[in-house]
Amino acid sequence: MSTATQVTDPFTSKSIPATMKAAVYRGVNDVRLEDVPVPKIGAGELLVRVHTCGICGTDLKKISTGSHSAPRIFGHETAGVVAAVGDGVNQFHFGDRVIVFHHIPCGECYYCQHKVFAQCPVYKKVGCTAGYEPSGGGFAEYVRVMDWIVQRGVVRISDHVSFERASFAEPVNTCWKGVESLGLRSSETVLVIGQGPIGIILGVLAARAGARVITSDLFPQRLTISSSFGLSESIEASCQDIVESIREITEGRGADAVILAVPGTKLIRAAIDSARPGGRIMLFAQTVREQAMIDPASVCVDEKTLLGSYSASVEMQPASTDWVFNGAANLESLISHRFPLSGAVDGLNVAAHPQPDTMKLVIQPGSSWEGN
Repeated sequence: MSTATQVTDPFTSKSIPATMKAAVYRGVNDVRLEDVPVPKIGAGELLVRVHTCGICGTDLKKISTGSHSAPRIFGHETAGVVAAVGDGVNQFHFGDRVIVFHHIPCGECYYCQHKVFAQCPVYKKVGCTAGYEPSGGGFAEYVRVMDWIVQRGVVRISDHVSFERASFAEPVNTCWKGVESLGLRSSETVLVIGQGPIGIILGVLAARAGARVITSDLFPQRLTISSSFGLSESIEASCQDIVESIREITEGRGADAVILAVPGTKLIRAAIDSARPGGRIMLFAQTVREQAMIDPASVCVDEKTLLGSYSASVEMQPASTDWVFNGAANLESLISHRFPLSGAVDGLNVAAHPQPDTMKLVIQPGSSWEGN
């Protein structure tokens, strides 16, 4: 490991300590606030002091299913400040406000050549850690950013942009990628099933592409929130049949495209049935491998296309990040809960057991030192 060029915490102006607080995953549904060593950085790397890190559904899945070995420190929607710079890093400096993408592809392999970046072996390697097996690390005070991430996955935050808004860059990129893969046209109608924060972002981006967007959710509170983002046409799934309703709206055909933003398999059939013959269905939240029943004739005879989209695209990073920074949508208003790092375990529990008005949750290791 190289000697870092700065040893001062950018929030406190004190020396970077030897240890820090972190929310450490110890096993299924077992996360503990612990003291761990501050990561050491090497040549070409950065140490970032975390200000805000969003809680992602994939973090919750990993914690609840035990799909990953312990111990680990999760959190990958990270915005913070450069606290130390490794040898050879010239493009970033102490005090720079940055966001960090934890996955970046090699750009050369078979999958990169076919622009399926999330399947690249290098992309699958996480390049940010707060210690232990690299797993993002944003639920800690500091994260070490490895060299290939520094080269292409660290973005400087514009001066006028809050850490909270900047923390949406990674999830917006994933949504941007999914919407782009649908190839929407301005004359088309899109049904977005699920109006949590990701469903709302997907709907906003589909509307940005010129489509007519219909939203659905079990909870009217979420439909009210989505309407504040201009998504005013909705189906209240607690009292309306989604398939019948979307067909009534579309002269009996069904939606041109359907985005399923709800995890699990229960609504896959409804999503397929909600699409018109020749329509497209995007599975966006089905990240757990399990069997699901579908009607194969809906694909063959009805010529419907099933699509999937997973994680972010490095090619879409500039456009999606600019969109976040430019404030085209009031993303901060999606945040319903903010937790200091000392409350990270409580925050993860709230996120794992959401209420109808629970939206985006963030953990803010740096919030006590500097405003958002």
